[in-house]
Amino acid sequence: MRAIRGATTLERDDLESMIDAVCELVTEMLNANEVLHDDLISILFTSTPDLISNFPATAARELDLGDVPLICAVEVAVPGALARTVRVMAHVNSSRSLKEIKHIYLRGATVLRKDLAQ
Repeated sequence: MRAIRGATTLERDDLESMIDAVCELVTEMLNANEVLHDDLISILFTSTPDLISNFPATAARELDLGDVPLICAVEVAVPGALARTVRVMAHVNSSRSLKEIKHIYLRGATVLRKDLAQ
């Protein structure tokens, strides 16, 4: 089992932006690591406190992930933290080594992990 990390930002707090950003991120995370649907164990989403339009997990269900355990939480409200950010940790069955796992940081979230950003 491996964990794949990722993050993205939304231009604004609305349903369409949430769906676009989350679907783009999760799709890229799964594709980059060659993860099939049946390889998924669970996905944890966090969002910054300024994102209240919808749950990131709701957006992920647009990718037919309704049978995968999904849960959301709110990030700690650290002053000066990157705004409108969704973070993801996907637990997957994978034969890849830790060094082979590709963590995905998109849009404004590339500043969070410049060493890993796509």
